Amino acid sequence: MSKELLGALDALENDKGISKETVIDALEAALVSAYKRNYNQAQNVEVVFDEKKGNIHVYAVKTVVEEVVDPRLECSIEDALQLNRGYELGDEIKFEVTPKNFGRIAAQTAKQVIMQRVREAERTIVYNKYSKYQDELITGEIERQDDRFVYVDLGKVEAVMPKNDQMPNEQYRPQDRIKVYVNRVEDATKGPQIFVSRTAPGLLKRLFEEEVPEIYDGTVEIVSIAREAGDRAKVAVRSNSEDIDPVGTTVGPRGQRVQTIVNELGGENMDIVQWTEDPAEFIANSLNPSEVVDVIFDEENERACTVIVPDYQLSLAIGKRGQNARLAAKLTGYKIDIKSESEADGVEEYATDDDEGIDND
Repeated sequence: MSKELLGALDALENDKGISKETVIDALEAALVSAYKRNYNQAQNVEVVFDEKKGNIHVYAVKTVVEEVVDPRLECSIEDALQLNRGYELGDEIKFEVTPKNFGRIAAQTAKQVIMQRVREAERTIVYNKYSKYQDELITGEIERQDDRFVYVDLGKVEAVMPKNDQMPNEQYRPQDRIKVYVNRVEDATKGPQIFVSRTAPGLLKRLFEEEVPEIYDGTVEIVSIAREAGDRAKVAVRSNSEDIDPVGTTVGPRGQRVQTIVNELGGENMDIVQWTEDPAEFIANSLNPSEVVDVIFDEENERACTVIVPDYQLSLAIGKRGQNARLAAKLTGYKIDIKSESEADGVEEYATDDDEGIDND
């Protein structure tokens, strides 16, 4: 048993990265419980594992007292002095009480402890590895799909993609390679649970970082993203260098950079708009491709505004089923009410060209 146990500990350390000390500490604690349970022993038991020979020793720890009340817990000063003249009252003495048949119990306990530690270590390794990937893009292989999840093989672990994280325009087939965004990693009771997404705005950000070096190195910054996954997205960008056009850089020559991302997302349309410190200008940019005549802010609600557009561009500004206006509101963080010029003519608050907003010129 001793050689087998030492071999098992060496294998654990080499193959699983579980230190001997960790397993031995757990083993000794488990053996204490096993001894008490099997031999109806008091609480003063200590088990020591010999790391060189693999032997296990059980000791009863007794306190030196003047008069013994409980011989299982106490040792008289007279008996103690016979063992060693240096003992004093209050000292603790270890007496070996290893039973002859304790090897069988120790072997069973050791097996249970090792298996438990292996499971815990594997869970910890997986959790530590993939928790580092949270909010990152990772490539996996689709395994299967049911009514709740798409299951994605990430290598040594299986991730799940819930319904609301699946693209409505995508079909997920086994063995397909797929890029997914790690939403969160949970250390659940049954093991680490990794949740991935194809609809998260973070996925879009990571895809742009992969495709646009200037975004990856921070020269161009993605300020905000609004997505209706599988259909359309708006991305607000700004440049940290006066020499670089953030929109042109992100779109790429002949639109190649953004087209690569559109293809990756199954044709999801992309509007790349320039972020500016001027809220009115940013709101106007966000309604691209519509032209904006004016932006009028609500005096009672600083996060609300009315946007005036030419009559012939009203439907373009609002978008199909209100999508363009909805995405612009998400992108900017403003509640946006869109009116045509003719509608605005009868509104008392309509701003002239001299008011704060965007100039007709």
